[in-house]
Amino acid sequence: MRFDGRRLDGWTLVAVVLTVVYLLVAVWPLLNVLANSVTDGSGISFDGFITFFTSARYYTTLVNSMAVTVTVTILSLLVAFPLAYFMTMYRVHGNRTIQVLILASMMSPPFIGAYSWILLLGNNGMITGWFKSALGIEVPSIYGFGGIVLVLTLQLVPLIFTYLMGAWKTIDVSLLEASESMGVVGAKRALTVIMPLLWPTVLAGSLLVFVRAFADFGTPMLIGRGYQTVPVLIYNAAVGEVSTDTGFAAAVSVIVIALTLGVFLVQKWIAGRKSFSMSAMRPIEPVRAGMWRSIGIHAYVYVYVLLALAPLAVVVGSSFRKTSYGQFTEGWGVENYTKASRDMWKFIGNTFALGLSALALLVVVAVLVSYLSVRRRGWLASTLDTMTMVPYVVPGLIIGIALIAAFSHPPLMLTGTAVIMVIALMIRRVPYSVRSITALMYQVPPSVEEAAMSLGASKFRTLVRIVVPALAPGIISGAVLSWVTIITELSTTLFLYTTKTQTLSLGIYSSVIRGQLGTAAALSTVLLVLTALSLVLLMRLPGGTKNLQV
Repeated sequence: MRFDGRRLDGWTLVAVVLTVVYLLVAVWPLLNVLANSVTDGSGISFDGFITFFTSARYYTTLVNSMAVTVTVTILSLLVAFPLAYFMTMYRVHGNRTIQVLILASMMSPPFIGAYSWILLLGNNGMITGWFKSALGIEVPSIYGFGGIVLVLTLQLVPLIFTYLMGAWKTIDVSLLEASESMGVVGAKRALTVIMPLLWPTVLAGSLLVFVRAFADFGTPMLIGRGYQTVPVLIYNAAVGEVSTDTGFAAAVSVIVIALTLGVFLVQKWIAGRKSFSMSAMRPIEPVRAGMWRSIGIHAYVYVYVLLALAPLAVVVGSSFRKTSYGQFTEGWGVENYTKASRDMWKFIGNTFALGLSALALLVVVAVLVSYLSVRRRGWLASTLDTMTMVPYVVPGLIIGIALIAAFSHPPLMLTGTAVIMVIALMIRRVPYSVRSITALMYQVPPSVEEAAMSLGASKFRTLVRIVVPALAPGIISGAVLSWVTIITELSTTLFLYTTKTQTLSLGIYSSVIRGQLGTAAALSTVLLVLTALSLVLLMRLPGGTKNLQV
């Protein structure tokens, strides 16, 4: 018997099973959202779409989201490009440490950054209060458009920076020497010679920034105040305090999916037309800059690192400040940790139990999908590979809504269970692991497997004993990086958790919403410590900072 142009065997069965599972947990839930957006209790209805586009109150949120997203994407590129340029072309004191710190700042949840800036520039923030009491000056509030852009830009600059640092290593120094011989140096060379070479990388990094900024929920929810974005609108419609409108939430979700998918396809089309390969026979070696230029370069790099890390330092420091009714007062101590300890261990236990379960499934699925897409090419493997990428362009909040729509009734009643939390965390992180493992899979020659099978090993045994060990460094580093993003996940699980399945991220968010700032700071510090320990482990693996490439 033949299937997918191949003889039916065990790997075909694996491909079929994985495809069915993904149809069930990723595609079917999104189809439920689509169905809910065009139906009501009596039949076909487009009321949700009509309400959205005919009310300025609602479609303005889409304009707001686009304004935030485009601004953050442009600012992230404008900050990251010079940062990567200086770190590559010139000798910067503490270069390696700075790279680690920049990448570490990316790993904290955006909503912790928002919370940190509330502590600094909120109505009763430290900086706000000092300017008011010492100088009598009212500083601008962190709330609104400017605050959202500030937090997300500082959070997402490392994404483009990471991409650019990797791509810069593929540029041959002879290209720079040729441009220099023609009088093209400095900023002109960066914009006219280097920038075009990095264009595919810039597009890839910008897409990731665009998707993350557009989908972010925690930041605009905490500091948006009157400046509402689409994720906040969806959340309020789905779990409103007065009433809910799931049909409207589904309609807005479909609009968001269409928009992000459109941006993804446009980026892919442009990247396909602009793509080319480079190989650096003579990589760029950093040089020592002149005194004044060196001062400017170091000032730019150090000021950015300070701004990126300051909010995290504020959170840690605030966790030791005394509080009264959840608000900070004079004095220092560990009472915030004492107050938080009752729930803290439950949150940590849930974070590890759910996160490690999702991680185990993620690694198995990613290895199998990568193997099938490289070694068993065909329409079935291609379809499976495409389905694993669906959560890449769908915001986490919508994934949560989709899972509720699909699994809130028999025969698969999973809403409120730990299982649905594990599924949500797993499918959100699989795309990144599949991409990284697939790239490594191409480096393992098929002849190695053929030799093992010629000696009597089965295909499955060959995968487990030969292929997986060869991919071990990439699998482990990808798993650690996935773990860091899993334990900081918020938007995907916001609709799915119960008091029994609440994680650290959800506990922090709930504390901030309730005004328990001391408890939130203590829990945030614990989460930052877990993240830092994970990054230390990641840095000790073969490849060092290369493991942090997204």
